[in-house]
Amino acid sequence: MKAADVRERAFAMPLVSPAYPPGPYRFIDREFLVITYRTDPAKLRAVVPEPLEIDPNEPLVKYEFIRMPDSSGFGDYTETGQVIPVSFQGRRGGYTHCMFLNDEPAIAGGRELWGFPKKLGNPALAVASDTLVGTLDYGPVRVATGTMGYKHRALDPAAVKASLEGPNFLLKIIPHVDGSPRICELVEYHLEDIALKGAWTGPAALALTPHALAPVADLPVLEVVSATHLVADLTLGLGTVVHDYLR
Repeated sequence: MKAADVRERAFAMPLVSPAYPPGPYRFIDREFLVITYRTDPAKLRAVVPEPLEIDPNEPLVKYEFIRMPDSSGFGDYTETGQVIPVSFQGRRGGYTHCMFLNDEPAIAGGRELWGFPKKLGNPALAVASDTLVGTLDYGPVRVATGTMGYKHRALDPAAVKASLEGPNFLLKIIPHVDGSPRICELVEYHLEDIALKGAWTGPAALALTPHALAPVADLPVLEVVSATHLVADLTLGLGTVVHDYLR
């Protein structure tokens, strides 16, 4: 294979059989359970990188369980993790702190393209009788359990859609071959072409268990503030670099 062929074909690894295809990445019937809770402000400040800012008066975390049965290029999988409300240059958005999922293409593509902090885990989201139940197992250990009363009250679709359209931030880190950081950037991305199919709220609870390699409990649950269950079709937009930590 000639060098020109490598340059022309290079998109993702491995060269001859990339772990994921080029986008766009469209999600059909993407289902979210989002439980917002209040946590320790000092612990929250310790994990949010500058120049992102948190609201010291509202130290909130959104614990998300996401079921994705039909994802272009990535397939059928489930994901979970923590998103922290932040502001950047006066704009409010969310910083993705950690993610666990059960799909190799989505792990590889998420990390390499955007910088999603994805690790392999075993999350689930399903309805059990009258309760929407989200769980995360890391190996044999249950580290997160979220529950919500199923479709107790409908939410304002316009407000929910507006919240989905806000900016999202990621810390993308790719090392050099000598182990030093080659890329260390703050990335912004947006969800696009959102077709909201329904949104509901209800009573909710969240339990997090300490784990050495899945440390979701390091941001402890002090009080559950709200919960949202929604279903939508959407496109995961590609990102832009808004801050380079190496310059």
